[in-house]
Amino acid sequence: MARARWWWNGKWGRLARRDVIIHHEPEVWSVEAREGGEEGRTRRFPASDEGEAGTIAEKLISTDERWREMT
Repeated sequence: MARARWWWNGKWGRLARRDVIIHHEPEVWSVEAREGGEEGRTRRFPASDEGEAGTIAEKLISTDERWREMT
């Protein structure tokens, strides 16, 4: 799956780092919520389209943390 958008909470370390990533293939969208970096805990949320994936991602990053969109 290709990565469409990616946010990071700006914190380093296995216990503090969080990432939210929107993935897509043609007609398949999902949002990955990752805690603790690549080797940490991952949850995936299926989405019907890009708009729904964006809504899910917005809910996941709507915290007091200083989220940064990565390129």
